Amino acid sequence: MRNTSRDKALQEIKVAQPARLLDFLVESQVRKSRNAVKSLLAHKQIKVNGKLITQFDFELKSGDRVAVMKYDQSRKEKKLKGLKIVFEDDDLIVIDKEAGVLSVSTDKEKVRTVYNALNEYVRKKDKNARIYVLHRLDREVSGLMMFAKDAGLQEMFQKNWDHLVPQYSYVAIVEGRPEPKNGTVTSWLSENKNFVMMSSLVDNGGLESITHYKTQKSKGGYSLLSFDLETRRKNQLRVHMQQIGHPVVGDKKYGASNNPIKRIALHAGELALKHPVTGELLEFKSPLPKKMQVLISDTDKQKQEK
Repeated sequence: MRNTSRDKALQEIKVAQPARLLDFLVESQVRKSRNAVKSLLAHKQIKVNGKLITQFDFELKSGDRVAVMKYDQSRKEKKLKGLKIVFEDDDLIVIDKEAGVLSVSTDKEKVRTVYNALNEYVRKKDKNARIYVLHRLDREVSGLMMFAKDAGLQEMFQKNWDHLVPQYSYVAIVEGRPEPKNGTVTSWLSENKNFVMMSSLVDNGGLESITHYKTQKSKGGYSLLSFDLETRRKNQLRVHMQQIGHPVVGDKKYGASNNPIKRIALHAGELALKHPVTGELLEFKSPLPKKMQVLISDTDKQKQEK
């Protein structure tokens, strides 16, 4: 049963004169930016006279009381399976994807995907709405993803990714302890007929690929690494970790010896994007999943798993 004590007002403001709800919230500076205020409305955290309101143009009257709620009211609705929406406005959706869920359809799986779930979600509000894929995460990889609500924005991201996305970084738990602890891996990647990426230390006509890594922590036979991808090639990080002899835990496709947590220990943990419409810099972080934490925890693993 939900703890209703979490469903309380962080802030309450009395309306002095008639105004539209969005304009009132912006002028009252309940958040630092207009975009952040719109996110409060989208995630059902605004009440007027005790009633949940999501309409941007809701007409306020003098004497009305507007509350910003601590508890995200959208949790009362049925959750989207395999993902959590962390940001939404008229242009973009940012989600946190669980491991085990496909980003988009394949020949074998066409229904249970993040793409289909989000399309159903937006069409409940507008039957003509749809979302557009900006990038992908492999099925067994978790973390932050973003989608556009307009084809023009999709094209904008495709042409200006590095400008619009100044940071999109991963963490992974790998087998063993890399030496040196921090380093750079460079190779040329190409895909074979079995759709496996192959790495060459010399230019063989493949795509030059550069991965920078840093060891954050080592425990037992595992190490937690953070990554800065100078290039963004298919499976780049996974192939490069195999190349230096420290494959990502659970990644049997690229050299892992076992799969103790029944997933690939790779997570897209940080995302910074320059909003293509407002120009605002938005920053998001997703914590390391518990299954991955267990591998490098300083406490007893079995206690953690219980």
